[in-house]
Amino acid sequence: MTLRTRSRFLTFAAAALLAFAAQAQDKFIVMSSTTSTEQSGLFGHLLPAFKKASGIDIRVVAQGTGQALDTARRGDADIVFVHDQAAEEKFVAEGWGLERRPVMYNDFVVVGPKDDPAGVKGRDVIEALKKLAASKSEFVSRGDKSGTHAAELRYWKAAGFDKPTLAGYKECGCGMGPALNIAASTGAYVLADRGTWLSFKNRADLAVLVEGDKRLFNQYGVIVVNPAKHPHVKKELAQAFADWVVSPAGQQAIADYKIGGEQLFFPNANAK
Repeated sequence: MTLRTRSRFLTFAAAALLAFAAQAQDKFIVMSSTTSTEQSGLFGHLLPAFKKASGIDIRVVAQGTGQALDTARRGDADIVFVHDQAAEEKFVAEGWGLERRPVMYNDFVVVGPKDDPAGVKGRDVIEALKKLAASKSEFVSRGDKSGTHAAELRYWKAAGFDKPTLAGYKECGCGMGPALNIAASTGAYVLADRGTWLSFKNRADLAVLVEGDKRLFNQYGVIVVNPAKHPHVKKELAQAFADWVVSPAGQQAIADYKIGGEQLFFPNANAK
């Protein structure tokens, strides 16, 4: 091999290596998702399983569902994984997403002081909120346009309050974990998703007081962002995750995630 040939070969090899490295670095997607999927620990379990199956990294931006959908509208995410079905369907209807696919569910619970000064304990979430409104107890609202916040406002409306009016109603504008921390430190009530509650360590005197109402059902969906809106969206890689998470392997990975032997999320990819 002549010096010139050797030089050309090394140049070609270096270029190939750089191209390979660039391709490897590019094999990731950005997912805008909820604080509950992250703070519950689900993604710490689920995403490594997906990477092992596909080689694709996922970088998560954890926000309230409303913010997560707005992030995708701006083109700052390739896929969304959230829990506000009405908002998700609107997102797709407006052309921002390709298809909404159900993935899993859990439920909401009302958490509050174990001695329950407002007397809300039971199954009926609407009656519980009416009692809270008539009491002097504090209630922490996420106030962040998240799926949990949207559900909370639906329940207040059903209880007769377009805008909650109890004196102790406080909006924190924060994620589920911080909202639970505030409730724990102040002895307040709060609506939480069960997954984050089960993974929450700083419970202080809090306990689950309202659960089992069918209205507390909490569905999650996944949507690939429409590349017609944002051509830079990594549709194929995002679609790979959407397909995997509703596949038998992805659904089993969700079912396998437990804390203290208790399952946090329940796969239901075949739901309507």
